[in-house]
Amino acid sequence: MQQLLLSEIQFKHTVKRLCYELIENHQEFENTVVVGIQPRGSLLSKLICEELRSILKTDMLLSGAIDITFHRDDLHHQHQPLLPSVTEMDFNIEGKKVILVDDVLFTGRTIRAAMDALLSYGRPNKIELLVLVDRLYSRDLPVQAYYTGKSVDTVATEKVKVEWMNNNTSARVWLMHEAKEQVQE
Repeated sequence: MQQLLLSEIQFKHTVKRLCYELIENHQEFENTVVVGIQPRGSLLSKLICEELRSILKTDMLLSGAIDITFHRDDLHHQHQPLLPSVTEMDFNIEGKKVILVDDVLFTGRTIRAAMDALLSYGRPNKIELLVLVDRLYSRDLPVQAYYTGKSVDTVATEKVKVEWMNNNTSARVWLMHEAKEQVQE
């Protein structure tokens, strides 16, 4: 069973709203970089950056993508070897404000790993988290987003799925409910 949280049109409006929130706090992005967490956060990050460039009418926006595979705290608990994604960071973040982007905030462990990975590129002045969906009441770590597209209360048996469409230029967001097994008498 599934429930639509964001339609394709709502997704586009959410991305635009998030961009205006970013502009309100970072004006021209002179000392700010946008970094997406591989793989799905980087898709959202690219859309955010495209929209920002369009609104601000500039190409002068530093953006990248970071892989967290070897910074995960469950790395040694995997049954199969993990295949890392590509890190696309050809700049230093020393003294800069970093907008860290991911699709879904759940336990906070992905964000912790991303912050560890970011430190390989310098010591930022500030890190702000932007997420498309914040799954409330599910944290293992004290992590909170600065910018949130949609907040949703979930339980452990539910999952938020971001369904990327149109060559990753749009998406729909679903709340997936685990089906309960039917008891036969």
